[in-house]
Amino acid sequence: MNADRRSCRRRLDDDQVGLVVEVFRMLADPTRVQLLWQLVDAEMSVNDLAERVGKPAPSVSQHLAKLRMARLVHTRREGTSIFYSVANEHVRQLVTDAVFNAEHAGPGIPGHHRAERELQVLHERASHVAGGNPS
Repeated sequence: MNADRRSCRRRLDDDQVGLVVEVFRMLADPTRVQLLWQLVDAEMSVNDLAERVGKPAPSVSQHLAKLRMARLVHTRREGTSIFYSVANEHVRQLVTDAVFNAEHAGPGIPGHHRAERELQVLHERASHVAGGNPS
């Protein structure tokens, strides 16, 4: 995303700063970061998200309610199921940039800089280990 850099140089009014602080407050929770990361590329139900992040569905639902109130996620109802997705491309970019920035703090080449085949091998290895099978 290419934001207009000139608009970034102006002073923010207090109301806007308050909204930005609220977004960062929502991102200051590990479970909410995990939920948003799962939603970057896919729409998911509470149960799918709970399974992915390893948390109970009621807890995930409470976190999603906070993210929805902060306008970071949207919902879509299909029958009795509710599906969640990131609210817009800015949220998607914010979460992706935060994760990629964090990858730079670790050793070696950050995952997002690796070749696609190398990433596939890493993901397969991680899945193998996560399944209880040693490498």
